[in-house]
Amino acid sequence: MSKNKFDDPQESATANTQAAVLSPQERRAQGSALRDVVPREAQGGWKPPRKRRDPMQILTESNEGRMPELVPIRFGRMLQSPFTFYRGSAAIMAADLASTPNSGLRVQACGDAHLLNFGGFATPERQVVFDVNDLDETLPAPWEWDLKRLTASIVIAAQYLHLKENEAARAATATVRAYRERMVDYSSMRALGVWYDNIPLERAIAEMSGSNARLRKFAAKRLEKAHQQSAVENVFLKLAEYHGALPKIKDNPPLIFHPSEEQAPGIRTQYREALAMYRESLPEHVRVLFDRFQLCDLAVKVVGVGSVGTQCLVALFMAADNDPLFLQIKEARASVLEPYAGASLHANHGQRVVAGQRLMQSASDMFLGWTTGKNGRHYYFRQLRDVKISAIVEGWDVDRLTTYGRLCAWALARAHARSGDAALIAGYMGSSAVFDDAICEFAVEYSDQNQRDYRAFVRAVREGRLEVQPEENP
Repeated sequence: MSKNKFDDPQESATANTQAAVLSPQERRAQGSALRDVVPREAQGGWKPPRKRRDPMQILTESNEGRMPELVPIRFGRMLQSPFTFYRGSAAIMAADLASTPNSGLRVQACGDAHLLNFGGFATPERQVVFDVNDLDETLPAPWEWDLKRLTASIVIAAQYLHLKENEAARAATATVRAYRERMVDYSSMRALGVWYDNIPLERAIAEMSGSNARLRKFAAKRLEKAHQQSAVENVFLKLAEYHGALPKIKDNPPLIFHPSEEQAPGIRTQYREALAMYRESLPEHVRVLFDRFQLCDLAVKVVGVGSVGTQCLVALFMAADNDPLFLQIKEARASVLEPYAGASLHANHGQRVVAGQRLMQSASDMFLGWTTGKNGRHYYFRQLRDVKISAIVEGWDVDRLTTYGRLCAWALARAHARSGDAALIAGYMGSSAVFDDAICEFAVEYSDQNQRDYRAFVRAVREGRLEVQPEENP
């Protein structure tokens, strides 16, 4: 569709100050009118474009600039199942999504909204919330792209769990319906109310466990364990050790190792310039806290699936002998959405990630910041662990998958409502099941596409065109 005033969330906010203030009902009517251009039924189904790009070529191109010795680990993780393949193939789906219809309304999109990129984490006020928690690909883009990727991930997870086809469809439809109904709620809320809203983890746990006392007890133990594992003394014991008077990060190759000067050219100056730039990106009051710490060590730490091969680092800072701070430093590359949604407004992709994270999350890590390395690469910083809890889907039945899909949809709707116009989006979706059924149809058919792409991936590995390095405990 042609560019309009809603193509970018910031442009939309500026335009709203210049236009007449419309009621939520009037904006919902405007959203409903968009169906004349893009009917809701058109969002359904998936048919590969006639000139669809070779997915293996897209994967190979996405390795450009990665640490070549780590790429086989990335592919080894993707090889485990169609589900893990989907997690690592956001670039493939971004190209596919660009060929699908959309309403023309844009939000700050996650860019990789599969169900394992949601979870719990602690806010600076030490409340644990449930929210989208991986925003490496964030960019202003059509809101439907995030919802389609989330819903397809529900179907693919159902296949991974060997659920029935009708159960997978039921979970996917429930996810879309939850998104639609939450967006209606946000469309009627005051602007500040949307921004103040969050999902306490206790609420998410209650939703997941229901009246099952065993599940509630298990969830409480996981939360307690996350608090314990995030305690700085426990993180220090696991990741660091003293060499004389100075603490150092333990090597555990190939997953944790100290980089060479070629891999990290700022090592000679103790990354002085990059850290100074990072410091300037922090709010003034956080700089006061950060200045209490001194860098002691830095190492490469392999994380995730899609991120493997990019420069992901962990840095150890100390304020005193028993006062450590671990920061995760992740390389930020161009979003997989950029070729299709347009270039970022931010010259530094670390800043793009940080800005998107602050815009989409109800609360973000106080140490979020960005920098440029001496090698010209872009990075963003956050705390390594802060009561982070991710879903463990193994063993789930359809009810737990459905409930979790609804939670993710709630978090996604809230995130989109912060940057987009909830009333316009709600008006477009409407109050019937037409939109729900269309997106479910897309998700089911795209899961078949993911299966075909995974088989092509396996074939490329067997033929020696792609090198993999399996892991015993990825």
